[in-house]
Amino acid sequence: MKRLILRLFLLLLVLAALAAGSIAWYAHRPLALQGETVDFTVPRGVGMRQAATLIESAGVGVDARLLTLLARITGRATSIKAGSYEVHAGLTPWQLILKLSSGDVTMGELLLVEGWTFRQVRQALESHPDLEPDSAGLSDAEILARIGASEKHLEGLFFPDTYLFDKRSGALALLQRAYEAMQARLERAWSERDPAVPLASPYEALILASIIEKETGRPQDRGLVASVFANRLRIGMRLQTDPTVIYGLGPDFDGRLRRIHLDTDHPWNTYTRAGLPPTPIAMPGEASLRAALQPDQSEFFYFVSRGDGSSEFSRDLAEHNRAVNRFIRNGGSR
Repeated sequence: MKRLILRLFLLLLVLAALAAGSIAWYAHRPLALQGETVDFTVPRGVGMRQAATLIESAGVGVDARLLTLLARITGRATSIKAGSYEVHAGLTPWQLILKLSSGDVTMGELLLVEGWTFRQVRQALESHPDLEPDSAGLSDAEILARIGASEKHLEGLFFPDTYLFDKRSGALALLQRAYEAMQARLERAWSERDPAVPLASPYEALILASIIEKETGRPQDRGLVASVFANRLRIGMRLQTDPTVIYGLGPDFDGRLRRIHLDTDHPWNTYTRAGLPPTPIAMPGEASLRAALQPDQSEFFYFVSRGDGSSEFSRDLAEHNRAVNRFIRNGGSR
């Protein structure tokens, strides 16, 4: 009887050794792939068994049962991370488990450009191949509510930058990040503002910064462009800036600003209305935020494009008219 028990015990040891050897062999054997690389996404809340089945169906040559067993034996089955992954030829099951448990996800990238309108932002988000277009079909009010914004208009609320994200994450999550980034920078710029700036709130600063963004042809002129608008606001002079008029015309604008456009009243026409327009007209960058709240000190009330990206600044209308005659007699003056 004792011999039988001993033989059974030895048999179990041999079987266990064989099983361990098989698992070890499997763990370090390169996986076959359907291509040079295979992409797959592990959704949130998915367990190891479901993830292994998903990976197998995506074209990675794993045995879902063996991969799950390997993850459980090594204590990593409960630590896999959701996200998008990319695997290359030569990867072993053990390396795959390490990738899953460390969250070594592949990242998508999106650039939001200074001076873009929200229409352009939305198009970039919803057409990006690596983002879920979960903002598609939502109204502006619904998007504002989803990202936790207290403002009533989406224009200008998002900070222009390059954003990295987990592939297959949602457009709304990226919008929320961009909104929070703008709020943080606006709050900091407002706290460091020149107390003499003629602005009553951070939102007014955002509006003015968006105008400065659209009016600045070269970075060196940004502070002086800001000073012209600040000087005009202080004395109640109309801003008379073309980009606000163009924004108010919307997508029907054909690229050619005419006299009738300047004379036709609407909320964003700073030729017919005093003060700031009701909303930003684009996304300002950090430099434009800083210029709006810390403008250069100047006596300038006018500027006109020289045609090379720079601007000519003037103190009074007579000086400005001479600059217009010199640089741009066919229009475009400020």
